[in-house]
Amino acid sequence: MSKQNEELEHRLKLRNIKHSDFNDIREIMVSTYKTEAMSWTKEEFENQLNAFPEGQICLEDNGKVVAVALSIIVDYSKYGDNHSYEQIIGYGKFDTHDDNGDTLYGTDVFVDKEYRGLRLGRRLYDARKELCENLNLRSIIAGGRIPGYSKFADKMSPRKYIELVKNKEIFDPVLSFQLANEFHVRKVITKYLPEDTDSRAYATLLEWINIYYEKEEKLIGNKKTIVRLGLVQWKMRRFNDVDDLMQQVEFFVDTVSDYQSDFCLFPEFFNAPLLAGFNKMDASEAIRNLADYTEEIINRMRDLALSYNVNIIAGSMPEYDGKKLRNVSYLCRRDGTMDKQYKLHITPDEQSYWGLQGGNGISVFDTDAGKVGILICYDVEFPELGRILAEKEMDILFVPFWTDTKNAYLRVSTCAKARAIENECYVAITGSVGNLPRVENMDIQHSQAAIYSPSDFSFPHDAIIGEASLNTETTIVADVDLALLTKLRKTGSVRNLEQRRLDLYSIQWKKNRK
Repeated sequence: MSKQNEELEHRLKLRNIKHSDFNDIREIMVSTYKTEAMSWTKEEFENQLNAFPEGQICLEDNGKVVAVALSIIVDYSKYGDNHSYEQIIGYGKFDTHDDNGDTLYGTDVFVDKEYRGLRLGRRLYDARKELCENLNLRSIIAGGRIPGYSKFADKMSPRKYIELVKNKEIFDPVLSFQLANEFHVRKVITKYLPEDTDSRAYATLLEWINIYYEKEEKLIGNKKTIVRLGLVQWKMRRFNDVDDLMQQVEFFVDTVSDYQSDFCLFPEFFNAPLLAGFNKMDASEAIRNLADYTEEIINRMRDLALSYNVNIIAGSMPEYDGKKLRNVSYLCRRDGTMDKQYKLHITPDEQSYWGLQGGNGISVFDTDAGKVGILICYDVEFPELGRILAEKEMDILFVPFWTDTKNAYLRVSTCAKARAIENECYVAITGSVGNLPRVENMDIQHSQAAIYSPSDFSFPHDAIIGEASLNTETTIVADVDLALLTKLRKTGSVRNLEQRRLDLYSIQWKKNRK
């Protein structure tokens, strides 16, 4: 290789800054900011390097520093969004650095003019993100200059300017770069850097969220990220009484518990075989008599949740208070607490045969294995409900169903898969199989239990995590990773929740009625 080619060859190296780098860094800063006032003094440089050496990063080329990223750790709650640059850096003392803080604060980034166009800034930003993740900090915050604003200050507000930069109608050498690197603008700060005349003393308060951040965890009793689901595809058969029914229920709870499942899901109306004892009554009277068993069954299922250490979604059962007949699903947590969710939408058949009425409320339930929602059968065919639950940060949607024919099953399963994709959550569905010859309106069953996921690189390509054999009594046991949902919502190929056009539409839940 010729001497000339050796001189032109780059040898880039990413490393931490050393005290001896000051002259190289000072030269770049003066050239970048065109004023001594915005450049670091040697004392300020030494203070920052001494406070947090790991946060001072540079790229060198053939031994000369050509690009720099400086940062400190702060307890952001001490400053809030309305702060100045000088307050953050402690007026050059950097006594604001806090090893126990929660936020990596970017104090400066600059690149030698001769090296612009080589995307060195992106390398520095990636290094900062890596540092933030490895230190388990909540986010990166920075006050960003908007040097291009001076050309438009007489025509528009900073807010309008930022909007146009976001829409790529205007290019800003700083803000455009930061937006392209997954930072979002929290707000506009005034008098952040009074000497920054190009930005008219305005700055954007920018944030990059560390999706892998975990709060300090307890040694025991933490919420899980890998959650194991157990689904029971239940066979309808004759049971002599509640004891007979509960023996079969306990068998399945025991089975999925043996695999350390966090949840056990039963189908809608899994206790329907007990209707055979009322086969001489008309359908509406029989279902009201079946409701008399609900309290006993649910209390026994709560005890099973405790003794087998598994959260049970108790399918659904009829509930009758003497005035209203409703269809209800209980969440029996393994800590002994319970919640319930009523079916909201009643099919024409359920209304005409039984006189069922819909409930009036919907909830996301906290558990030790994530936030869960329950939609009973027909309810999953209404996309508004899934979206309302997603807005409440639901991780897993459970859908106990009962369907008699294949087309009825396909309505439920197809809609359930859609809810998983559009709401970036997991959906678990299960129904019943077999026949009940002496039970009017519930004589045949069709089911294929399944667990659905979103559709992106971190998930199965067909969005199916597990699927049961068709019309066979069986169980599915499979793991879902809640951390993947967090990653998808922030960095997915598409981001259905984040990218909704809320300026055009919204879903409004009216006040719950008693």
